[in-house]
Amino acid sequence: MSAPSPHRPPRTRTVVLFAVLAAVAAGLGTLVLVRADAGLTARQVTVGGVPMTEVRAGPPTPGVRRPGVVIAHGFAGSAQLMRPIADTVARRGAVALLFDFAGHGANPARLPGAGSNTSAATLDADLDAAVGYLRSRPDVDADGIVLVGHSMGAGAVTRYATGHPEIARTVAISLPEAGELPPGRPTELLLIVGGAEFPAFRRAADDAARRGASTGRRSAVVVPGVEHISVLFAARTHREIADWLPGGDGTTRPRPIARLAGAALLVFAFGIGVVPLAALLLPRRATGRRPTDPPSGREPDAPAQTDSPALSGDQVPFGGLLLLFGLAALSAVVGAAVAAVLPTARLPLAVGGHVAGFLLVTGVLLVAGQRWLPGWLGVSQPPPGTPVSGGRRATARTAVATLALTGYAVLAVALPIHLGLTSALPVGARWWLLPLVAGACLLFLLGVELVAAGRTGRHLLVVAVTVVVLTASTMVGLAPGFVVLVVPLFALLLGWQAAWATVLRRYAGPRWLPAVLGAALVGWPIATTLPLS
Repeated sequence: MSAPSPHRPPRTRTVVLFAVLAAVAAGLGTLVLVRADAGLTARQVTVGGVPMTEVRAGPPTPGVRRPGVVIAHGFAGSAQLMRPIADTVARRGAVALLFDFAGHGANPARLPGAGSNTSAATLDADLDAAVGYLRSRPDVDADGIVLVGHSMGAGAVTRYATGHPEIARTVAISLPEAGELPPGRPTELLLIVGGAEFPAFRRAADDAARRGASTGRRSAVVVPGVEHISVLFAARTHREIADWLPGGDGTTRPRPIARLAGAALLVFAFGIGVVPLAALLLPRRATGRRPTDPPSGREPDAPAQTDSPALSGDQVPFGGLLLLFGLAALSAVVGAAVAAVLPTARLPLAVGGHVAGFLLVTGVLLVAGQRWLPGWLGVSQPPPGTPVSGGRRATARTAVATLALTGYAVLAVALPIHLGLTSALPVGARWWLLPLVAGACLLFLLGVELVAAGRTGRHLLVVAVTVVVLTASTMVGLAPGFVVLVVPLFALLLGWQAAWATVLRRYAGPRWLPAVLGAALVGWPIATTLPLS
């Protein structure tokens, strides 16, 4: 008697339950995001080619001037990422101004030498445009301008405040280095660093605090339990910034994770919403069958057979797992080595070009390994699933399902990120970079799908090995150091894709469909959030 198929579609009641849960989560997420804007007004402007967002609590009051706060994001950040800080200072009575540096967010201009000291002039020019605009606002106190910056932005605001003594106060979050700060300038400087950040950031904060201890007011604050990104969403960070404002009249308690919580609910809604959507668009797979043929459409060498208890689910001989691990590791290691010498820097996408090159080479090797060494993986190729018959009608249905699910995947990843985390809309060169990056992701995920042979456990093994090798490549200098900061998000996106692949395999769709959706899930954030250079 054959074992139950791990690819049996969910029952109707389960599908309905997932649909209801997705609708409830989407509604709650939308409500949380709407409430995050309560009492605030935001105005979009562009000055000198720099996109800016002015945030305030209530309309300007005639005759009353407020402190003005210019907020600068870090490398691969955006104005959207810093919006919670703008909300906090606006509710404390200040006028906040967010802006996108060149190559970031909604700014289509490229940042020369992104990630290096050669970009300083461009950063200073963009910051100067933001300060000049905020000073021109009729209800802003020109003598009460405060600069807040994170990481790369922290370096920019401290450098700017050093040369502009009229700046009232400065806040540097995760300052990369203090080498350019002369003793005593800026005089009013608050340094914030996460307790779980790399030691270099803590040393930079301590060094900067010591240099000005005798000539000005400087304070270094360590926020426990947070790293380089989560420090922006820590309540302690927001309280320290709000208390540093000159003459703020608000007392509202900060809500730094409100937008993030709303976005998380939307991610959950979109994540489980694929279950009812797949049930609606894709035909059911016959009971007892496994995933469909390889994308080439060739019948595998092994005859079709039903599932057997010996190799059901993800059960694979230990030797086969070792060979699979070896193939994944070899592919990723070679991919890392080749990506280090490929001319990926010619792509105007800092860090993203390297990651795309790594995925492209790794994917090619995985596909080649599956085609040339299928017997070495310890299991035969999966038998064919139930074919989708019907000629043109079936082809049309597959095309419609693919387009609908791919569009859903783009919406699922872009909307929550853009509303609750950072800018995720393509501008400028990102429009033509997007298909290139998505193509590299598609080839990699197709290779994963082939060597995993429709098994979730094997899929996760290959993905985990790839993530570990990519992380290790930054430690040995084969990849840009910033890659290590985006690896957690990269791993989450690959895990999301693996979960969706498990759902899609339960239906009689094309075997390449999980890879197509995964290319959207992983490729879109890489192409739209990493800096243009």
